[in-house]
Amino acid sequence: MLEASLERLREVHARMKQELHRVIVGQEQVIDQLLVAILTRGHCLLVGVPGLAKTLMISSLSKTLDLSFSRIQFTPDLMPSDITGTELLAIDPETSERSFRFAAGPLFANVVLADEINRTPPKTQAALLEAMVERQVTSAGKSHPLPRPFFVLATQNPIEQEGTYPLPEAQLDRFMFMVQVKYPDLDEEREILRRTTGGAMDEVSSVVGAEELEQLQDAVRSIPVADSVYDYVLALSRGTRVRSEDDPLPFVRESVTWGAGPRAGQFLILGAKAHGAVAGRNRVSVEAVRAVAHPVLRHRFGTNFTAHAEGITSDVIIDRLLDEVRPGATVGAGLPGVAGQ
Repeated sequence: MLEASLERLREVHARMKQELHRVIVGQEQVIDQLLVAILTRGHCLLVGVPGLAKTLMISSLSKTLDLSFSRIQFTPDLMPSDITGTELLAIDPETSERSFRFAAGPLFANVVLADEINRTPPKTQAALLEAMVERQVTSAGKSHPLPRPFFVLATQNPIEQEGTYPLPEAQLDRFMFMVQVKYPDLDEEREILRRTTGGAMDEVSSVVGAEELEQLQDAVRSIPVADSVYDYVLALSRGTRVRSEDDPLPFVRESVTWGAGPRAGQFLILGAKAHGAVAGRNRVSVEAVRAVAHPVLRHRFGTNFTAHAEGITSDVIIDRLLDEVRPGATVGAGLPGVAGQ
């Protein structure tokens, strides 16, 4: 049963990529990470300079899913009720009886594009917190469940800081992946010019609906995980922590102020399950964990002034962590530890 479901998952994944490449040139890694997040019920934050097709990627992805789609353009004057919905006074035309009814906002869709999410104040950003974790919205003391499946796919411009409100760590932690969208290479950019300055662009077709997608997501979660992989994941996530019963790695102690929480480990496991499944493997490997480590971890720990001054980014620290943490070794409180110890 699991084998058949995973075979179908690989077919769906391949078709979704094929459809996305009708309108998106290159960006293989970004597309793969988006699809992995979808297959694990995760939310994604795409970070990149303007003009890299972040919004187009998300809107095109929504077209491959036979699901409802909503785009919210985040602005400084956006209020929480503008996205979650509000209570309206309704009058019965026959009895003139008055009552309140909930008018759902644009958040009530399967796929929500939160465009330029850092352009709206913290009060409105916080309106997403309950929705992203509990898949519901509370208004006037009543809980309103969101459609299933439910994904928040957000974009953020990292270079323009005027008029923006950085996302708090609590909200960043809700995103399974922070995906870095980079410039295309020369050949890809040439192809972009050819496609976008000529005739009409190709259309994207629907590939999978809500019911089947949830079945595929359940199949991903059913993939078994060996204890050695759990230990390796624990070593990576706990290895980012400065204050821990495990001895902090020297470079972490020097550059990190606070480390990743348990949600990092959960997403490393889930991401590795989906990454391995689409690659044809029905088990979780250390290599699959390493493949998703950067998008899972890069927004889940803080770097200090020394790291900023020396140009040490979170990706640099993750690179060193992957180099020095070896599966199977033990150090400190018995967790897998540092290579050579």
